[in-house]
Amino acid sequence: MKILITGGAGYLGSVLTPTLLALGHEVTVLDNFRFRQNSLHDCCHYDTFQIARGDCRDESIVKKLIAKADLIIPLAALVGVPLCNQDQVGTQTTNFEAVDMLCRLASKSQWIIMPVTNSGYGIGEKGKHCTEDSPLRPISTYGITKVKAEAAVLQRENSISFRLATVFGMSPRMRIDLLVNDFVYRAVNDRAVVIFEGHFKRNYIHIRDVTRAFIHGINNFQTMKGRPYNAGLDDANLSKVELCAKIKEHLPQFVYLEAPIGEDPDKRDYIVSNARLASTGFAPEWSLDRGIKELIKGYTIIKNSLYSNV
Repeated sequence: MKILITGGAGYLGSVLTPTLLALGHEVTVLDNFRFRQNSLHDCCHYDTFQIARGDCRDESIVKKLIAKADLIIPLAALVGVPLCNQDQVGTQTTNFEAVDMLCRLASKSQWIIMPVTNSGYGIGEKGKHCTEDSPLRPISTYGITKVKAEAAVLQRENSISFRLATVFGMSPRMRIDLLVNDFVYRAVNDRAVVIFEGHFKRNYIHIRDVTRAFIHGINNFQTMKGRPYNAGLDDANLSKVELCAKIKEHLPQFVYLEAPIGEDPDKRDYIVSNARLASTGFAPEWSLDRGIKELIKGYTIIKNSLYSNV
């Protein structure tokens, strides 16, 4: 297929783009390279790879690129509560308005597969799994804009959305500020972490399983289109304290303490069912343990926080 990926040089795109190229697809990436990353340089030897430097909100650029695409994957976004709080206008225009523009410019025959976030569930009911039919109650600017973008995408005939759990794992454009990535980094380098509101639960998924979910969506598009799908590990609905205990199994010197005061700016707290995606034949390959082992090796290489979003 001819695939356009906005934000294709980011954390997820830097794994997804080379994978799609290796499978024989033609990929065009639009990215503004705001983090000065060079994560796609190994893709440049593909004749089927094209790169456009620009802003996903620039209609004149996007309109030309969309005209050549069979499939559009909107990855461009301001991600995470701290970054979105720093730039409320940029979050609204990038996370929602740019996606809404894509939906307006794309023809009915063009496919869109979009990742959003299961943080749209906000604070779930205790002991009850959030399914795709659960009410969406986002509590952060990030979650609110992603929920609006998903609604715009799913109004079309030819679209799929993946409600991603908190992603972890190594990427050529690394993000250390994601929860698992952050805690393992601290365990490796500081051997300690202070946890705020450690009972808050969330779900997790490895970045390479996210890439596999996209490929699964491409290969099964006709039977999956028109619906959202939770994408996460069924055995990784864990609180922050439980996550730290899992990391300690790999790094016994790791010490974690719960702070008696203070708040986590990201207030989400829920457990998630991934049964709908599993019913289509998809199964994750990367366990939390396997991902922690990978991160420990990665942090033997990375020794600074250059790769955080903020």
